[in-house]
Amino acid sequence: MIFSRREALKGGAGMGVYGAMLALGMISPGTAQAQAAMQAAFQAKGIPDTLKALGAAGATESADITIVSPDIAENGAVVPVGVNSKIPNTDMVALLVDKNPNALAGAYQFMDGGVAEVNMRVKMGQSSDVVAIVRADGKFYMAKKEIKVTLGGCGG
Repeated sequence: MIFSRREALKGGAGMGVYGAMLALGMISPGTAQAQAAMQAAFQAKGIPDTLKALGAAGATESADITIVSPDIAENGAVVPVGVNSKIPNTDMVALLVDKNPNALAGAYQFMDGGVAEVNMRVKMGQSSDVVAIVRADGKFYMAKKEIKVTLGGCGG
């Protein structure tokens, strides 16, 4: 992509204004706020406690959620896992790994109109169920898939 001098100056000025507003405390970074809100869920042990922390204890299973991953992962240190939601108005996707020390592997929030697809790599110490949690219109839905690990990724 080729930028003209004018476009580069506009972009630089915009970043300068954003940096100044951030330094003066007029705006605050959203990542720190998101981390504090999800702290209890990331520290919960096991799927039931994590679901409670997320507010998703009564999640119902849905065929509109797809977990894309290999059935057998050769190396548990890097297991590719994707979650796709076809449920309208999806605004949050979370991925939980049942036998990991902390079940919540990742949680993602989407803006209005965002495509609800997440791809990540997770660490799995042993074969386990992977659970995808989706929030849409204030309701929680879930899907589950078993992934078998041949070589442990959590120190094994």
